[in-house]
Amino acid sequence: MKFHLKNCLLALLVSLCSLFWSVLVFADTDLFMAEGLVKKIDVENRKITIKHGEIKNLEMPGMTMVFRLQESVSLDKLQAGDKVRFHVEKMQGAFVITDLQESP
Repeated sequence: MKFHLKNCLLALLVSLCSLFWSVLVFADTDLFMAEGLVKKIDVENRKITIKHGEIKNLEMPGMTMVFRLQESVSLDKLQAGDKVRFHVEKMQGAFVITDLQESP
């Protein structure tokens, strides 16, 4: 009986640790979303110009710059003047937006 109780307690401990880790990972996701204002969209070349605030995951101050867009990012509903939240990563020497959402 003790053997089964130890296994159950161990399984419970592992489950709680996994749950705690998941909460930490998903809580940090918002920390890496920058905010900005769309200035220009180049649909043919999949590029977007955004005047943005600080980008924490890249330690980049606010400025206006052109970003490439990952293929999975949709531009269908966006236009110049829209406020957006976005995640950008440096990939092969370029800044690439991997997530782009219209901001309220």
